[in-house]
Amino acid sequence: MGETTVRRHPERGRYDRETVDAILDDGFLCHLGFVVDGQPYVIPTLHARVGDVLYLHGSPASRMLQQLGSGASVCVTVTHLDGIVLAKSVFNHSVNYRSAVVLGTPRRVEGDEKVAALEAIVEHIAPGRWHEARRPSEKELKTTEVVAIELTESSAKIRTGSPVESPQDRDLDVPSGVIPIELVRGDVHPS
Repeated sequence: MGETTVRRHPERGRYDRETVDAILDDGFLCHLGFVVDGQPYVIPTLHARVGDVLYLHGSPASRMLQQLGSGASVCVTVTHLDGIVLAKSVFNHSVNYRSAVVLGTPRRVEGDEKVAALEAIVEHIAPGRWHEARRPSEKELKTTEVVAIELTESSAKIRTGSPVESPQDRDLDVPSGVIPIELVRGDVHPS
């Protein structure tokens, strides 16, 4: 399994690409972890998966993308919060979630692949938008960096279900259960 093997609660680990891909595809925002001169950073950014590749974008002037183009290893995480799990004891409170972790070394993307990656990111966030809005100019493309990470080292971790109650708490008169959390896409608020 490698570096993405789930160690805490290994029963929650999933290593099949179908599960990892679904979590990546359902997410809009990823968190990218990297180290610069011994200092760790975790930055939120947009992403899109196309086949076996995860694309990220940003400004060429950003510390994040300057580091990514240098061949340094990174960690990308997408997490979905699906519910707050309330137990009879605060010790046993938890959350239901789905998360995917991708480790890899990003490569810079140029030319037609860069345009296709930007289209994938836009379409991932707002389906149909690439064909409605003006496409990026050559100048805009030069001021946007895109990197690709191969999905060769990845895993998922999922927690679902009701609270796990301690035996001494089962008869307590305290409500317990799951509060569902959903991300809902609303209508456009015209500018």
